[in-house]
Amino acid sequence: MAVEVVYRSSRDPERLFMDKAEADRHDKMLELAERLAEVLHKAVPSLTEQQVEEAGIYMACLLYTSPSPRD
Repeated sequence: MAVEVVYRSSRDPERLFMDKAEADRHDKMLELAERLAEVLHKAVPSLTEQQVEEAGIYMACLLYTSPSPRD
């Protein structure tokens, strides 16, 4: 019987990762999304909770997937 190690983010328990570094990156992205959502909610209070959450995740994904100036 083979043993397989998988990693899970505490912020997104449904998602599994085969690599710890990838799980850590995903967790950091979600942490950034939460912070961005807080700022966005204060800046634009008319947005719904779902809109704030989705926008925070979208902005965090853009920041994490954009090439850095060093690339």
